[in-house]
Amino acid sequence: MSVLESIVRDVQARLQIREQQVSLAEIKDLAKRAPAPRNAMAALRGPGAVTVMAEIKRKSPDVGLLALIPDPADLARKYEEGGAAMVSCTTNAQHFGGSFEDLRSVRQAVKVPILSKDFVISPYQIHEARAHGADMVLLFATILDQEQLKSFIERIESLGMSALVEVQSRLEVVRALDAGAEAIGVNARNLHTLEVDRSNFEQVIDVIPADVVAVAESGVRGPHDVFKYAQAGADSVLVGQSLVTAEDPQTCVADMVSAAQHPALLSDRKQRIKRGVVERQFELYHQD
Repeated sequence: MSVLESIVRDVQARLQIREQQVSLAEIKDLAKRAPAPRNAMAALRGPGAVTVMAEIKRKSPDVGLLALIPDPADLARKYEEGGAAMVSCTTNAQHFGGSFEDLRSVRQAVKVPILSKDFVISPYQIHEARAHGADMVLLFATILDQEQLKSFIERIESLGMSALVEVQSRLEVVRALDAGAEAIGVNARNLHTLEVDRSNFEQVIDVIPADVVAVAESGVRGPHDVFKYAQAGADSVLVGQSLVTAEDPQTCVADMVSAAQHPALLSDRKQRIKRGVVERQFELYHQD
């Protein structure tokens, strides 16, 4: 059993418990009474070339404990003050140390939109995320069939939120687009093996249309990686581990935002992709 399969099995078990405690009808009612969603798509597109989405997570499946984060709301405020366009909040307790309480407190603490990050396998979780203040919900293409992916995107949008569909291959990009995705996240981390390949983004970006937001996920160690992803054509970069482990997360975010807005970057993503392809071909030529 792969890491991802183990996580999904655990998510299913914990979801059944929550469904017994709070019915779908009740969670739908709570979602209706939640504060109106903020515009996540506008935030991701933002001014300039690339935006930064800063993540709150206490641990990860590959490393284990990353940071205690006793006050996620305070960390979110530091992210916002550092210039983050959005905050990503993990709600998976077992594998990422997150909770819906974290999501709610973060939503109340900042003005930027919030991404709810968990392994969504049921419509219940979508209403659950909205009930706790989510503005955007992450969907993993690899754990959903095509009908689920399409219906989940539609449900998310019907609640006024936006969907970020995470992919790892060109085929999954096509699936996401066919399902109606307007924002696609490309994960450098293989969810089955947890290995990181930063070139994964470059391998799929050319099949993501310019009017679809492209988010580079994982493998960001500092401003240099943000700049490289921006050069490759990213509209936004999701950063987690390097921020939660930083001594000064606000300054760390600010440095990444500065790199993302570097004057050398072209605001037109098509031109950045074209330039990136040419530069990679040049590097390969000289390696030979």
